[in-house]
Amino acid sequence: MSRLVRLCSAMILVVILSHGSNVHAEHHGRTFALVMTNATESNQNQIQVYDASTHSLLQTLSTHGTGGVGGNNRGVKQYNGELFAAVNNGSGTVAVYRREGDHLTFNKLVTTTSPPVSIDFGNDHMYVAGATTVDSFALRGNQVEWRDGTAALELADGFGAPPLGSTAQVQVRDGRHLLVTLKDPPERGSVDTVQLDDHGAVTGAAVTAVAAPVGSLTPFGFSVYRDGTAIITLAHTNQVGLFRDGAFTDSITLNQNAPCWTTRVGKYVFTVNTGSRTISRLIGTGSNIFVDSAVAATVTTGAPTDADTAGGILGVIDHAAGQSHLTLFTYNVFGELTASGSAINLGVANPNGVAIMSPPDVDEH
Repeated sequence: MSRLVRLCSAMILVVILSHGSNVHAEHHGRTFALVMTNATESNQNQIQVYDASTHSLLQTLSTHGTGGVGGNNRGVKQYNGELFAAVNNGSGTVAVYRREGDHLTFNKLVTTTSPPVSIDFGNDHMYVAGATTVDSFALRGNQVEWRDGTAALELADGFGAPPLGSTAQVQVRDGRHLLVTLKDPPERGSVDTVQLDDHGAVTGAAVTAVAAPVGSLTPFGFSVYRDGTAIITLAHTNQVGLFRDGAFTDSITLNQNAPCWTTRVGKYVFTVNTGSRTISRLIGTGSNIFVDSAVAATVTTGAPTDADTAGGILGVIDHAAGQSHLTLFTYNVFGELTASGSAINLGVANPNGVAIMSPPDVDEH
């Protein structure tokens, strides 16, 4: 009997060690912090790849195009730790990269129907909002394929096509819709709902354009919850709005200046407040927005802009007097932010776009 017990114990130990090894493999590899330099010189746009733990520069990669995008959110975007994409606004292309171990390799350029501004992934597609249109590109595995849909963007209240520089961000709302924010006048700015077909492609049908709430201005960055509701900043009036089922259902004043960019972790939405040089933490429900912390963190090195989160890391870039920086924070289950080392001097004046890229998941089974 004792021999049987010893045999069972040995087998259990082997299973535990094997399971522990597989769990470790799931988290193996570096977490990247990726920044686009946004260079406006011909074909000089680049991606800087940093190790989020050590802050060391791992790679500098060409985007094979020209930057120049401004006043936007999500000019770069990663997908499942396997793909990364960046806009070449001045060239009318999007550069796509694949992750191979602990480095990125350039894969291809895809051409958009108007100068690209913002990127999102979902529904087996890559979506790109440009100056006047939004495009869908089919995904097969980790390969971006052909463009399979396009729709024209529209301002609310019959103002027609948006002026150049109006587009702020695109994001998937659900399996049948995208949201695109248009921040510039005329009037208050707009949120476009874009229709998708059964396969996730943009249908080309006329978008539904909704004006920002009365008394507010400039729908800008936003984050979508799993239920399809979105918290959208209203940057020029220091407000945030709740967008649900194609309409604004709530808006509140945030006592911080110029909330512009956002990123979400679970129930928490972080707004980056450019004028106050702070980051706020909000919680949205189906009906209301609550300020969990008006100042969850401060950015001391400059006016913060784009931000992203993944794998326990929040990254934000800032600009000040011709300099720019990348500041990294860690966050816990309560959304509490802790600075991770000193800010990184990016060595360029006008970066635009940051993405945090954790290692791709490994099936422990």
